[in-house]
Amino acid sequence: MNQPLLVTASQKAGPRWTLAIGAAVLLVLLALPLLSLLPAGHSLQVSAYTLTLVGKILCYAIVALALDLVWGYAGLLSLGHGLFFALGGYAMGMYLMREAAGDGLPAFMTFLSWSELPWYWAGTQHFAWALCLAMLAPGLLALVFGFFAFRSRIKGVYFSIMTQALTFAGMLLFFRNETGFGGNNGFTSFRRILGFEITAQSTRAVLFLLTVALLVASLYLGWRLARSKFGRVLTALRDAENRLMFCGYDPRGFKLFVWVLSAVLCGLAGALYVPQVGIINPSEMSPTNSIEAAVWVALGGRGTLIGPLLGAGLVNGMKSWFTVAFPEYWLFCLGALFILVTLYLPRGVVGLLKKRGEQ
Repeated sequence: MNQPLLVTASQKAGPRWTLAIGAAVLLVLLALPLLSLLPAGHSLQVSAYTLTLVGKILCYAIVALALDLVWGYAGLLSLGHGLFFALGGYAMGMYLMREAAGDGLPAFMTFLSWSELPWYWAGTQHFAWALCLAMLAPGLLALVFGFFAFRSRIKGVYFSIMTQALTFAGMLLFFRNETGFGGNNGFTSFRRILGFEITAQSTRAVLFLLTVALLVASLYLGWRLARSKFGRVLTALRDAENRLMFCGYDPRGFKLFVWVLSAVLCGLAGALYVPQVGIINPSEMSPTNSIEAAVWVALGGRGTLIGPLLGAGLVNGMKSWFTVAFPEYWLFCLGALFILVTLYLPRGVVGLLKKRGEQ
């Protein structure tokens, strides 16, 4: 007779522990930029390298969350989210290059003997337009691609292959010097953002806090969507699309909305990534990066929202250590990790923790 009471108590305790751990992590993240402002040599001072590394991982966590919305809830495995992330980064990079060049042309255009800016660089000297472009470029591309893909009822492995081909085509396009995006070198040597020195500790702290704010906002948006009728329809779409259509729902609109929303979140993450890391080039569009994002979601637990954040933190933390200690073994480690997760952790780390809690 006590078992139902114990089960009820454990179910209530689960969300409380989750909220408590989440609040503790959020407090630590908010404290990091403040500690970075302490004088050099202080025992609690956080270095610029550490702040940049954590900020980069947080941007990747937003990408993982965005991918979880389309893969974990709608069942659409995308292997091209690196393209949306890079487009947002290039949009912000265009503004930063204009800030560094002043009234002249960006340095790489001067080197290539360009006489004027291409038409698609118009307005990029304004931060507001660059921010809009960081959302519009990936959003419109996702809208056009998704419209034709979902209208043709492309799904499963064919959808994954098409998204991978899309990001590979984007990478090849941006590698070309004549496209006006810096070619192989991309954009770098940023100096100022909104008039502030981009390498100043205070600027880095503000960018870090904005990244934390975007991550929290994205998590809240995903949570509200998952708990709404829209989220339940997405779950039904993932598990039994034919039955959903039999009930009178048109899945194309639901797929397209969450697909475009996911691309916009990736674009915003890319826009915050570039000023913190200080570079953006076509390698960010590499299909390998998009596959890594899928590994983050799979490791953490797709369809859980929290799981992808955990997976992004774990994998990128391991990558930062491996690429310094054993750089030649990192890809082997990543491949082995993906195989192990597929075989023994189909529900990811969060799924394993839930199973342990139920037992």
